[in-house]
Amino acid sequence: MNFETFNFHPSVAAGVAAAGYETPTPIQARAIPQVFNGRDVMGLAQTGTGKTAAFVLPILNRLVGGKYGCVRALIIAPTRELAEQIHQDIETLGRKTRIRSVSVYGGVGINPQIQKLKHADIV
Repeated sequence: MNFETFNFHPSVAAGVAAAGYETPTPIQARAIPQVFNGRDVMGLAQTGTGKTAAFVLPILNRLVGGKYGCVRALIIAPTRELAEQIHQDIETLGRKTRIRSVSVYGGVGINPQIQKLKHADIV
């Protein structure tokens, strides 16, 4: 199995290829088709196994080509560090799309975050 099996939108597939992804990990191979079918997924896998891509890629695929510049997806993470990692993965995998991500968290100035929210598709 390879990522072409999932039939991602061409711009999402281009981001996958640019990130160097060739073969989905077990968590990706099992989760992505379920998410495409509208099912909720709860997965457990070790660090570094591609869990973030397993849920980010279907989100990108669903949002690409839609209305840009307004929040259309919300991802909640338990820590600032994980929020930043997810944001970076979205930027990497979505680099060939027009989808924009922003991470928002406490302990920093609110005004710059509000400005970024005005153009975000994923928070």
